[in-house]
Amino acid sequence: MMQDERCSPGARFGNVYSVRFNAVSMISRLAPRRIFRGVKRRVFQQKDKGTARDIPNIPLPFEASTYRVANPDIANLSDSELWVHYQTHGKQEGRRCHQLPDRQAFVKIIPPEMYMLEIGPYARPLVTGPRVKYVDVFSTEELRQRADGVVMEPGLVPEITWVSQPSDLSCVNEHFGAVLSSHVIEHQPNLVHHLNQVDHILRKGGRYFVLAPDHRYCFDHFMTPSLITEVVAAHIEKRKTHTVKSLLESRLLMTHNHPAEHWNGNHGNSNDNPEYPNSNRIERLQIGIDTYREQGFVKDEHAWYFTPDTFESIINDLNELGLINLEIERIYPTMRNSVEFWAILRNKSN
Repeated sequence: MMQDERCSPGARFGNVYSVRFNAVSMISRLAPRRIFRGVKRRVFQQKDKGTARDIPNIPLPFEASTYRVANPDIANLSDSELWVHYQTHGKQEGRRCHQLPDRQAFVKIIPPEMYMLEIGPYARPLVTGPRVKYVDVFSTEELRQRADGVVMEPGLVPEITWVSQPSDLSCVNEHFGAVLSSHVIEHQPNLVHHLNQVDHILRKGGRYFVLAPDHRYCFDHFMTPSLITEVVAAHIEKRKTHTVKSLLESRLLMTHNHPAEHWNGNHGNSNDNPEYPNSNRIERLQIGIDTYREQGFVKDEHAWYFTPDTFESIINDLNELGLINLEIERIYPTMRNSVEFWAILRNKSN
């Protein structure tokens, strides 16, 4: 069972203080001059950051041979028939279709000799070793104290190299062949800014390994998937903090966080929030309003709600708009009873 993301490494790196359509053509068709005056097309000039080591034989997102072995009930189908089956049935059913059985296998794609950075490791770093460095919003000692308070092993907290401001990687002054984050990306108020900061840290041809929650199978089930228009708006506004909208949505629509139950169709009641039992919708909205008025800002929330398809669409659109320099190299869809999908974004520089 996956943990609640609010207690996950990624949640600590969020701002702690505070289907699919051609969105690019839609934006340009509806308001071509106005919108593109606000969205400046970035020119990505690469400084001499060094070149990342190549990673050979990265597993494909779909392999007919693996799909056949993992799903013996359809083993008699041809390769082309297996692909059709996956597109029409297997993807929705969460059937495994690639060589990666779990998140550890995904992370192990990164060669141990590669110089790499993990964002927001908390007390459970996904990678360790002499060539790994870490950035977090808390220092090593602060993380150990927090780990002890939530019954986690303080001794597993790694040595934090850089202590950052929330949702800001500008303190990282080295370059890496790979950057890794787990349940971090959905916490970033300005997704474009986050991706460009990661790109700045990467060496030429470097990769960003992302583990992200699929909102359909976690406590975000009743949230509406994020749109490219919202992502671009956050970029234009140069958003640095979470929105009141995210706070109110969390109080109003949060449900349980048991992936297997979601996969079985048991999503809970959209009128109930297990974090606030015996409260109705109006009471929870009022709780959100009062929280904001008392604090004057929004603490860490999920800023974005993704599925593998919507995430891929957003990244592709941001590339077409010229707003980012990271492109999808691989995306591994959410498997049954899991809460997350995995993606590899690569720096486009040769």
